[in-house]
Amino acid sequence: MRKYTPKDNVQKKSYYTDRYWVAPRVPQTEVEEGSHFADVVKALGRKAKESYVAVGQLVIHIKATDNFDVMKTLKETCGYTQCSEQSAVDYLAQDGEFELFWQLLNITEAKRVRVTTRIKENEAIESIQPLFKSANFAEREMFDMFGIKVNNHPFLKRILMPDDWEGHPLLKTYPLHGDEFASWYEVDKIFGKEYRDVIGPENRDPARIDRYDTKRFSRVGYEVPFGADISEGEKENPIEYSETILVDYTKKSGKQLDERR
Repeated sequence: MRKYTPKDNVQKKSYYTDRYWVAPRVPQTEVEEGSHFADVVKALGRKAKESYVAVGQLVIHIKATDNFDVMKTLKETCGYTQCSEQSAVDYLAQDGEFELFWQLLNITEAKRVRVTTRIKENEAIESIQPLFKSANFAEREMFDMFGIKVNNHPFLKRILMPDDWEGHPLLKTYPLHGDEFASWYEVDKIFGKEYRDVIGPENRDPARIDRYDTKRFSRVGYEVPFGADISEGEKENPIEYSETILVDYTKKSGKQLDERR
């Protein structure tokens, strides 16, 4: 089994060179006096460390310890009754922190607010599940994918990966094709570790496509028997449509009425 080398400096590498076009940052404008967003910032008071408008929505930066109070004010005072999104971004290698964000919607005013904060690695955030039921699964996914713990969550466990999975797949230090644990997980679970030499590791390269593979891919219009040898080419088979289930809308058939009956 190959040796795994931790990739802790992935964000310190150069992502872009002069060969690639880098999109400009989204313009940020000040909150207009007397507007709905100005009332939101006023309601939050000092808890809003920084606020501006970007892409038509209000963006607010807060302290991590104020997240529950801020969400409560936005919901009960400002009318943001729906939390449509919640997740995190891994900036550990660059800044030593996670950036957490919540996307809130005010249905009455048709306005959106994005709340962001920063926490250190191994720090926890307070659950907002008592305020927004949708946060239940979002916080579990954040824990599963990033390893971020959420205090006072009613059932904080993995939601996508198996309970015994090692690592958190959305960390930027996590290999794109998984590590040794990922490549042997199903073999160990189904057959046992003693069969590793017999079965071999899982091929986790999705980009590999064999032109003559007749087992994994559908060949619509060129159907062949399972596992057939097509190195000499395939014979084209016309596509047939069932008259009872599927309809070929490319065919012009039937009678068109000149007027309704």
